[in-house]
Amino acid sequence: MNDLTPIEMDELRELQEAEAPKRRGRLGRTGWIVLIAAVVGLAWYLLRATSVPAAAPPPPVVTVATPLQREITQWDEHIGRFEASRSVELRPRVSGQITAVHFQDGQFVRQGQPLFTIDPRPYQAALAEAQAGVATARSDLLLARSNLDRALRLVEDDAVAKSEIDALRARVTAANASLAAAQARVRSRSLDVEFTTVRAPISGRVSDRRVDPGNLVAAGDGPAATLLTTIVATDPLYFAFDGSEGSFLKSKREGLERGADVQIRLQDEPDYKWNGELDFTDNGLDPNSGTIRARAVVRNPDNFLTPGMFGNMRLATGGTEKALLVPDTAVQTDQTRKLLLVVARDGTVSAKEVALGPVIDGGLRVVRGGLEPGDRVVIEGTQMAMPGAKVTARLDRIAPPKPKAPAAATAEAPPGAATVAN
Repeated sequence: MNDLTPIEMDELRELQEAEAPKRRGRLGRTGWIVLIAAVVGLAWYLLRATSVPAAAPPPPVVTVATPLQREITQWDEHIGRFEASRSVELRPRVSGQITAVHFQDGQFVRQGQPLFTIDPRPYQAALAEAQAGVATARSDLLLARSNLDRALRLVEDDAVAKSEIDALRARVTAANASLAAAQARVRSRSLDVEFTTVRAPISGRVSDRRVDPGNLVAAGDGPAATLLTTIVATDPLYFAFDGSEGSFLKSKREGLERGADVQIRLQDEPDYKWNGELDFTDNGLDPNSGTIRARAVVRNPDNFLTPGMFGNMRLATGGTEKALLVPDTAVQTDQTRKLLLVVARDGTVSAKEVALGPVIDGGLRVVRGGLEPGDRVVIEGTQMAMPGAKVTARLDRIAPPKPKAPAAATAEAPPGAATVAN
C-alpha cells in the first residue's frame, strides 16, 4: 500500500469508511437472531416444565364414630343459690363494756363456745345483793313460823284469839312469798352474770367482730341492741331455687314430693358432684313471676360450700328416654346454629344442623334432633374436615361415661343409664 499515490490512498480510505456501516449492520442482525432464539428456547422449556402435573396431596385423616345410644334419666334443671340452714345475729343480753374477744374473725365455732366477755362486776354485785335479800327473807320466814307455833300452843288455853292466829298465818304466807321473790331475783341476777359471757348459740362459721374490747354495748330486743357478730351454720346448707309453673305441675303429676333426689354442680365444675334432697316447696306460686320457691338440703361435711354460692341443680323427674350422645368437642358453632360434621361412605364431608341437649357425665352431649344413629360423626380432626371436601375416615367408637360412685339421685335409674336434663 506504500506504492499508492496520496490520491489513491484517500480514495481507498473513503471506500473503507463506506463499507464499515454495512459490516456493522450485518453483525447486529446476527446477534438479534441469536438472542431471539435463546428467549424462545427458554420459554419453551418453562412451558414444558409447568405443563407437567404435580402430585396431589392425600386427603386428611379424621376420626369418625357413630353416635352412642343409651338410656338417660330425665332431669329438670334449675339455677339457684346456697343459703345457710341457720343464721344468727349475735347481740348482747346485758349491757356493759366489752373486756375480751375469744375468737378469730371467720373461724368455725362450736355451740356454747365463749365469744365475748362483758364486764361482769356490776352484775356480780347485784347478785350478791339478791343473795342477801334471800337471807333476809328466810330469816323473816323463820320468825313468822316461830310466832305462829307459839300462838298455836296458846290456843288450847284460850290465851290467844283466833284472829291473832289468822294474822300470824298470813304473816308466814307473806314471808314465804318474799323468800320466793328473793330467790327469783337471785336466779335473775345469776343469769345476768352468766350473760356477761356471750357464747355461740349454734355451731358454724363466725363473721368478723363488730365491736372491739373497751366498747360499751347495749342489750335489747330490737335494732337498738348492739350487733356483735353473725354466725351461719354451713352443714347442712340449703339450696334455694325458683321453679316454673310447668315444672311444678310436672313434679306434682309424677308424684315428686319432699325427699326427691337432686344433684348440683358449681360454676367451675363439669360434673354434678353434690347430692341432696328436696326439702321444701312453698305453699303458693308468685303471681308476678309465675314461679314457686323451693329448696333442697345438701350435706357439707368439709365446709367447702359457702352460703351465697350459685349452682346448677337438676331434679330427677323419674322418667328415662333413649338418646344419641356425641363428644361435646365435636359440636361446631356457625353463628346461631349448632353443627356436626359427618362423613359419607365416599369420604365426602357434610355439615348437619342439630338440636342439642345438655352435657352429661363424661363430657358427652345429648343430641335431640338432626342426627341419625348410623351417621359417621367426625370426633377428631374437625379442623381438617371442610364441608364438601374429601377425607380419609378412620373408624373409632365413642366411649360411654365412666361409672361414678352410686348416689341417691341415680338409685332408680336402669343399669348403665346416663342422666340428662329436660
